[in-house]
Amino acid sequence: MSSYVISCCSTADLTEEHFSKREISYICFHYKLNDTEYADDLGKSMPFDQFYAAMAAGASTKTSQVNADEFEAYFETFLQDGKDILHVCLSSGISGVLNSAMIAKADLEERYPERKILIVDSLGASSGYGLLMDRLADLRDEGKPLEEVYDFAMKNRLKVHHWFFSTDLTFYVRGGRISKASGAIGGLLGICPLLNMDNEGRLIPRFKIRTKKKVIKKIVDQMEENAEGGLSYSGKCYISQSACYEDARAVADLIEERFPNLNGKVEINNIGTTIGSHTGPGTVALFFWGKERVD
Repeated sequence: MSSYVISCCSTADLTEEHFSKREISYICFHYKLNDTEYADDLGKSMPFDQFYAAMAAGASTKTSQVNADEFEAYFETFLQDGKDILHVCLSSGISGVLNSAMIAKADLEERYPERKILIVDSLGASSGYGLLMDRLADLRDEGKPLEEVYDFAMKNRLKVHHWFFSTDLTFYVRGGRISKASGAIGGLLGICPLLNMDNEGRLIPRFKIRTKKKVIKKIVDQMEENAEGGLSYSGKCYISQSACYEDARAVADLIEERFPNLNGKVEINNIGTTIGSHTGPGTVALFFWGKERVD
């Protein structure tokens, strides 16, 4: 059994089974749906299909990050068991949760000077953040010490690529990522924006692609261009999706056809309720290991 805990936020968008199998601990963000508060707990409080159906019907959503007091109570359960902690946060480019974790770390280190609490800014989100966590669990299981796993995370977090497209611009307009005028025109022309995360962990629009068929091809082209080894890529590949499984499956099928050396099949997860509150239904996100993100 390891002497330290690997931990993240629920916004890494893996399944409960995945977290449990890999022995990755997590703490939940929160969200409100029509003023009722829920935990972002991997679809247990509210099934994902129900959540996205409510959004499509016009329900309002609002998210809230884990606060410092919650982190302190969560971390302390491990410290009391004599465990050190490596916690990886949702990207600081889209959330302030890193600050909450750092406040809790400072307070707890005064009370537990013999223990180590190491915090990493993932500069990632959703199952891309989850892909990083899965690799860190591999390193822990290989017997790597805490500091070595931390160093790997810091040196390699920008090698996880995040590409997103959406067939429904409603919630990108609502969140201010796309202007109302662009959203209206895009809807009329069937434009599906293709976005990725930059080297500061921010979501950036990159291409405006007309038609779903073309954006599915384009997102896989981006994997071919950026993946470690190109078409010889032999790492894992994750996809997350918000109430559009068929679109995600189409991307996965194309990837499995084009990249014969993948480490297993493409894993398709749900975009969780925190990230999904901002994307809405109709978003597909693709994640893989590749060359370091530089812009």
